Amino acid sequence: MALTGKTITKVVLGSLCIVAAAIILGFSMVHGDISPNGHNALGRVLAAIGASLMWGTMYVPYRKAYLSGMNPLSFVTVFTVGELLTMFLLAWTLDGGRHSSVFQLVRGGQFLFWLFLGGFVWVIGDMFQQFAAKYLGIGRGIPLSNTNQLWGLAWGALVFGELATADAKHKLLVVAGSAVMIVGALFLSRAKASAAKHSSKNEALERECDRYGLDYNEVLLAQKGEEFGHRSEGRRWWDYVIILAAVAVFIWLGAKAVVPPLAMNFRWVAVLGALLLVSLIGCGYRLYKQTGFS
Repeated sequence: MALTGKTITKVVLGSLCIVAAAIILGFSMVHGDISPNGHNALGRVLAAIGASLMWGTMYVPYRKAYLSGMNPLSFVTVFTVGELLTMFLLAWTLDGGRHSSVFQLVRGGQFLFWLFLGGFVWVIGDMFQQFAAKYLGIGRGIPLSNTNQLWGLAWGALVFGELATADAKHKLLVVAGSAVMIVGALFLSRAKASAAKHSSKNEALERECDRYGLDYNEVLLAQKGEEFGHRSEGRRWWDYVIILAAVAVFIWLGAKAVVPPLAMNFRWVAVLGALLLVSLIGCGYRLYKQTGFS
């Protein structure tokens, strides 16, 4: 059983719009200081293609994990630890071992807080993306979450003034790319899952349960976020230790942090920050009510 043609059209058109918008916005950021020809330009293009291929393959374990009913919070934890270990090994083997520039950052403690804060925000955003991948599906959830480029554009243009010296052509590309991306997001958000898709998903669950010896009923409940039923499980003592240790690290780094001398529009910082908090609280509450963060 297949998806309806209307739903497929919305998903495909939405995804294509978001990809096209990303390309348009990429061109809008290219100013005269970057030559379109030569080795450097080719290297940038090859790096971008390599990144897209690698990021595309990571959705294979996403699919496997969520077919088994894995909790997105567990997936984010394993995923983040795996990234940290991988980058540590790469820095150690390819960037001079203990003399790597990464390890020299420890001496610049006033900068580490901002790096840790960026990582914290990334993990919160990735948590939402994982819930989208589990409950909305990879084909719609991932393209929708990639509209974060609009947020990046807003911060770059409104807070840091990156488009202040741009000419009319680049500003037109920014407006066009943003509009196309919004259209793509609307297409994807209106592509509702059909009964055929649910049936196909259940068949896939049965195959995975047979393959890995999983209990079908438990996995089905986990897919709906109902695996714990009405049970309430208290926090263990080490949960509080982990939270306190993490907070202590941020306090320690924050005490040594120095605000970098960046020209920023603090009025827009307040506006975008308020929008971020409202969306974070609203989406988080709605997600908790519907899934219990399961």
